[in-house]
Amino acid sequence: MVVRLALTALLCLWGVEAGLATPARIIILRHGEKADAQNLCEVGQVRANALAATYLGRNATNSLFARGEEPAAILANTVHSQELAAPIAATWGTQLTLYPVVHQKGVDDEAFKNALNESTQKAAHDVMTEPRYDGKTVVIVWEHKHIANKKLERAFSGEKVTLRQLLNLDQLEGVPKSWPSGTYDYFWIVEYGNQGSDVPTRFSMVKQEFGPPYVAVPANDWDQPNGLEPESGCDLKGAQD
Repeated sequence: MVVRLALTALLCLWGVEAGLATPARIIILRHGEKADAQNLCEVGQVRANALAATYLGRNATNSLFARGEEPAAILANTVHSQELAAPIAATWGTQLTLYPVVHQKGVDDEAFKNALNESTQKAAHDVMTEPRYDGKTVVIVWEHKHIANKKLERAFSGEKVTLRQLLNLDQLEGVPKSWPSGTYDYFWIVEYGNQGSDVPTRFSMVKQEFGPPYVAVPANDWDQPNGLEPESGCDLKGAQD
């Protein structure tokens, strides 16, 4: 069953009409390595724990948050995204903010894609208008094609369907137009430095690198082979999510 999110005409009023409440920073990452349509493989599960311990959890050893700072929200959509984000949220004692889309066997792929479009549009709208997020840091754990994918954007040329478009990253130079299918180990960090503006002022890509006991977690360069082998139990086919 595909969980569809109802959108209102408010999404068409993107911008000041919707009431901007811009975060200071958004941290975007993809879900971990997957075993199938519903579950992360063991590598992805280890990555989830490594991210909590190293970068995104409370008391992380190489925290992406300033001292005393907490995430205003941790967003996730697919089951894979939720599984990656759960250990992070647990360290903060908070619940995930969910925009759920579930892909089950036999469900039409086009319907799943449309549901992901709506989930992404709704999440981006909320991030840029929710007063609780204003001036704070929001973490988004998402399905990679709806972070950035030029083929998907062309297929839906009459609307914005990726975070790259919806968060106005397409107005900055140097932002990749697609997230590679084999790349799981990067953060996109987006900063909004002009109060009252939804146009980002800075974008950076940060590679995830882990020390013991997580040194075996893949850390390939952007769009380079990740080294996963069939015996890893991970899906190597580059499925949609």
